[in-house]
Amino acid sequence: MRFNDKVAIVTGAGQGIGETYARRLAAEGATVVIAELNEAQGQRVADEIGGTARFVKVDVSDPASCDALAADVRNVFGGADLLINNAAIFAGMRYEPLLSVDLDYYMKFMAVNFHGALFVTRAVAPLMDERGGGAIVNQSSAAAFNMGGPGAYYGLSKLGTNGLTAALAVELGPRNIRINAVAPGPTLTDAMRQVDESIIAGIVSQMPISRLGTTDEQADAALFLLSEDARFITGQTLCVDGGMIRRV
Repeated sequence: MRFNDKVAIVTGAGQGIGETYARRLAAEGATVVIAELNEAQGQRVADEIGGTARFVKVDVSDPASCDALAADVRNVFGGADLLINNAAIFAGMRYEPLLSVDLDYYMKFMAVNFHGALFVTRAVAPLMDERGGGAIVNQSSAAAFNMGGPGAYYGLSKLGTNGLTAALAVELGPRNIRINAVAPGPTLTDAMRQVDESIIAGIVSQMPISRLGTTDEQADAALFLLSEDARFITGQTLCVDGGMIRRV
C-alpha cells in the first residue's frame, strides 16, 4: 500500500470529498487525522475508519487553532507526512455580488477558503521537516477558472489557492515538501444533491464527459499527487472536472 507508516492530516474531512480523502488514505495504509470543525461529523468519520484514525477539532481560519492541531499530531503521532487542505465553506454558502456582500461574511469566507490553507500549512510544515519532507494537496475548484456572478468570492478564493500553491512550492521545495492542488468540477456530494436538477443538467451538458464526478475520482487524483508516483511534480493545479476547464 502506498501510504504505509505515513501520518496524513485531512482538513474538513467530516463529510463530502474530504471524508472520501480520509477513508481512501486509511485504506492505503495511512494513519489519518480528521481535522474538522464539526465535532459530531469528525468523530463519526474517525470512529468509522477505526484503527489509529483520530479526530482533532480545528478552525482553519484561526492560526492558533491550526497550531494546536499540529501540536496534537506531534504529541500523538510524532509528526506528519501528508496534508490535504480541504476545509472550505461551500454547502449553504451565500450567493451575493462582490459589491454588496456583507464584509464580515466575506472576510470569514476568505479566511476559511483561502487563508486556511496557508495557516494549516504553516503549522504542519515543521512536522514534515522533522520527518525529512512530505507532500501537500490543496483543494481548489474549477470555479477558479470561471469568474463572475453571485458568489464569485468562492472562485476568487480558489484562484488564490492556485496562486498560493505555486508560491509555496518555491518555499517548500528546498525542504523536500511538494505541494499541488486538485480542482474538482461538479462532483456528486450531499451539497450537490441540494442543487436543482435542471441546473446540474445545464452544467454537465457543456462538459466533454457529461456527468457529475465522484468523490472517489477526486481522491484518485489527490492520492496520486501525494504519492511517490508524483515525486517530480510540485506547484501544479490539476483539474478533475470532466473537461469543463480546457487549458492550452
